[in-house]
Amino acid sequence: MIEMRRKDRQVTDGAAIDAIIRGCDCLRLAFPVGDGAPYILPLNFGFVREGEKRVFYFHSAKKGRKLDLARERPLVGFELDRGGELVSGPAACDYAYRFQSVIGTGRLELVEDEAERLRGLGCLMGQYTGRSEGWDFSRMLAAVEVLRLTVEELSCKEHE
Repeated sequence: MIEMRRKDRQVTDGAAIDAIIRGCDCLRLAFPVGDGAPYILPLNFGFVREGEKRVFYFHSAKKGRKLDLARERPLVGFELDRGGELVSGPAACDYAYRFQSVIGTGRLELVEDEAERLRGLGCLMGQYTGRSEGWDFSRMLAAVEVLRLTVEELSCKEHE
């Protein structure tokens, strides 16, 4: 768990963190890019727990900057958030913003094993449809890359 300054907003319960992740619809993936600015991508994702490990899956075209960076710089940052809502008040200092967010780092890799590729694509479908099994990926399996992000550290924050 990444150390947080605002302990009163930190979420530490594993099941609660997983529920927040499952309630998100976009994961932003950040690659370090040498001396330049980071490269950040909004992505659809699939999520699964493997024991104590959290794993995200993504799909990608067979070529592009994302894949080049995944091969060159596999240590990445990520962010997810949900529930953004402005809370108003009579004065500027009374305004606040409600949200839940998860940030962290992990190691990104291309998935070569066909069974895991199918599992990853199923996780992606499960995130958005609620059904992760029973899909036919035969038309797209050869046309896409599947990437796996294994979380190394994360923190979760909630402002209600």
